[in-house]
Amino acid sequence: MESSSSSSSSRGTERNGRVALSEVVADCVKRWFRDTLKEAKAGDINMQVLVSQMYYNGYGVLRDAQQGRLWLTKASRVRSSVWKIGEKRPGYNASDSDSDELEEDS
Repeated sequence: MESSSSSSSSRGTERNGRVALSEVVADCVKRWFRDTLKEAKAGDINMQVLVSQMYYNGYGVLRDAQQGRLWLTKASRVRSSVWKIGEKRPGYNASDSDSDELEEDS
């Protein structure tokens, strides 16, 4: 068993310098939020909705329903249907909710 760990250590600080996967994912999510916020501030309606969802769910940012409503209000000035999806998980969009309703009606 020792030989397999010594061969993997040849790639550098694999054994002692590892970063926990949860930290890597958390960093990616935070960067995703920052990038999305930048696009939302530039006026992208879809990104405004996504920022709202991220605030409502605390995804990449501290949970903040007030900020979630603020970004949803901005997006609703152009598209009022955003209120249907604002508190949904990040990435959920109106077409998802519409298809759910159609399936229930059938």
